[in-house]
Amino acid sequence: MSTVTNAESDLAGRLVEFVGALRTKGIPAGTSETVDAAAVIEVLGMDRRELLREGLASALVRRGGQRDVFDMTFDLYFPAGTGATQAVLDSDEDLDLEDLRDLLAMALADDDSRALEQVAEIAVDLLGQVGEGGGSTGGWSAYQTLERLRPQTLLVQALETRGSGGQGLKSATPQVTDRLERDEVRRNVDRFRAMVASEARRRTAEQRGREVVTRHAVRPGSDRIDFLSANRQQLEELRTTVRPLSRKLATRLAARRRRAQRGRIDIRRTLRRSMGTGGVPLRPAYAKPHPARPELVLLCDVSGSVSGFSSFTMLLVQALSDQFSKVRVFAFVNAMDEVTDIVKDTSGDLGPRISQEARITKWHTSSDYGEAFGDFAELFLSAVGPRTSVLILGDARNNNQDPNLGALHAIGQHARRIFWLNPEHHMRWGLGDSIAPVYADVVEMHECFNVDQLSRFITRLLPV
Repeated sequence: MSTVTNAESDLAGRLVEFVGALRTKGIPAGTSETVDAAAVIEVLGMDRRELLREGLASALVRRGGQRDVFDMTFDLYFPAGTGATQAVLDSDEDLDLEDLRDLLAMALADDDSRALEQVAEIAVDLLGQVGEGGGSTGGWSAYQTLERLRPQTLLVQALETRGSGGQGLKSATPQVTDRLERDEVRRNVDRFRAMVASEARRRTAEQRGREVVTRHAVRPGSDRIDFLSANRQQLEELRTTVRPLSRKLATRLAARRRRAQRGRIDIRRTLRRSMGTGGVPLRPAYAKPHPARPELVLLCDVSGSVSGFSSFTMLLVQALSDQFSKVRVFAFVNAMDEVTDIVKDTSGDLGPRISQEARITKWHTSSDYGEAFGDFAELFLSAVGPRTSVLILGDARNNNQDPNLGALHAIGQHARRIFWLNPEHHMRWGLGDSIAPVYADVVEMHECFNVDQLSRFITRLLPV
């Protein structure tokens, strides 16, 4: 009989913990994927870490937008080493902040990945420690390290170092050379920031535990980013996923449409056919299908933090416009105006253009859903017909104004279906100035605070 060594048992436990951590971050790795990952480790071994990273990624990552999450978690559960690195041990004990900045400037100028990695390790050890000793409060902070080191201020110094070293693009004009070199140094600064963050997570995980660091320091994948808490960088990342996501959702909608071509079962004709088989409906009869792509109307609250959710959804629906016979988009804060042409023109940032070119506010700038619904019912109700699905995007925070349920009833009566997508967690509905439960009595309201929930709504609930 074969025996399992302690090392093999520890490795198996580490793998199971790793897969469990991935699941907490939205990567749906199950039993079969874990078995595949174990086979990868058996074949590749543990000697070549980067090869192991790629092998495990091929076994465990199934969706786009999840690779960054996988890499951050992999670095915690399969680190390159423990404790202070060799670069830290070999560094000069008298090294101060200015010396470290000079080293970083040279590494940025030389475009030297290994040097950047070593400077990041030294910087975290020298500048990033927080708390005293072990326990639940100690660790290393990437934010503290970068705030003290300020790598973004080394652009000029790095360019001067590069110029004095004779580097650069000699065949290009001076203006082009300068721009390309600046862009390259900026990319190296971004790489250095990522290296500092990775090193801080590794050192902190050794002290506070991998599970704690995974839970708090590994950011979720793009499909799990909360629309309302996303920063500018995360919203930009979401916008880059619009086109790939739209292609995927278009494929799902087309498959649903093909399945629907058979039509619904005709109960009367099916029962008649069953008379010849003793009442058993062996041959169901289908009603003739009436294929028609639905029309879609969006009513989007573009005020405050909700604007990021509305902007992303507008771009996604516009990318899916081929799946609908007609798409019309309306935006509001407290006044309703059509912005279909603005959304179709993908040049420029959508939010500022809507604010400048559309009439979305009246005498004040606070959200007023009732006033906006009243405007739509009065001015644009002809946009809604028996083939129209209406999507309302907003958090239903009405600043204690009249909800105008009559106008919302009128819109719903003219539409084929009407849905409300609320980017707030349902636990917050009805708190403060939210009147979501009031509107939910009139309109079918769905929690929709990330891309994953939005995708599931579009592919499962939206009529085709």
